[in-house]
Amino acid sequence: SFMLRVFEDPQRSSDASEMLKFASQDLQADRGIVLEAVKMDGTALEFASGHLQADREIVSEAVKSCSSNLRFADRQLRADKGIILEAVRKDGLALELASEELKSDKEVVLE
Repeated sequence: SFMLRVFEDPQRSSDASEMLKFASQDLQADRGIVLEAVKMDGTALEFASGHLQADREIVSEAVKSCSSNLRFADRQLRADKGIILEAVRKDGLALELASEELKSDKEVVLE
């Protein structure tokens, strides 16, 4: 599709979040489109539909570029130890976005 080709263009990577922001709801709910967008710009997660903000692979990709993108993830994934560990390894401040339970998890805190 046109949107996928646009997201695959490295020169457009900084536009991925903005393009998803103004895309139709159907495209914001399209897993392939959103996955490509967050691979290019993790902040695009903010504009993904709710069910995709709860998609583990998509959130993991968004967190790879910047752990603070965790703030756009579904609450359940902010309680996912694997996702939180990935984010905290990148930036310890990501612990602030973790569930209360994980904030008390020794392994997570000491990471």
